[in-house]
Amino acid sequence: MTSQAPNKLQRSLMRLDEAPAFMRGFVQNIILRRAVPFTGTAGVRFVSLTPERVEVHVANERRVQNHIGGVHASAMNLLAETATGMVVGMNVRDDCLPLAKELSMAFKKRATGGLKAVATLTAEQRAAMLASDKGEVQVKVTVTDEAGVEPVECVFTWAWVPSSRPPKN
Repeated sequence: MTSQAPNKLQRSLMRLDEAPAFMRGFVQNIILRRAVPFTGTAGVRFVSLTPERVEVHVANERRVQNHIGGVHASAMNLLAETATGMVVGMNVRDDCLPLAKELSMAFKKRATGGLKAVATLTAEQRAAMLASDKGEVQVKVTVTDEAGVEPVECVFTWAWVPSSRPPKN
């Protein structure tokens, strides 16, 4: 596959290269948390962002805990949705809008400590997003806790549609 030109989100993140190296991660988190405010409320930390792979973390802190002291199910969902949404957002064409379409989340084990979510897209999925102004993609995401256990199994389906629709009659 030939390399595709960066989209709007990728171009915005590339501007971070102008910041001093020691500040890039901090500034990146501020920018992305402003774009999606709930991620800031929950304390989601953006660790790695490439068009092929996104990694995000959330610490097991009081603001995201459930009644037994673990990361709340809603925070797990937010983490997985953020990772999948960012990887899709880094690949959707500038004339398209990404939309979460469907999610499935099965709780398998009790989580220990903070959580990490890693979402990936294949070269074929990325090419399909570039080739069409409308479609959908099932995004692979793995959520693991500090012990390396996968407490949940998640599947997210994202759609993309043209960002401007003709007026309705």
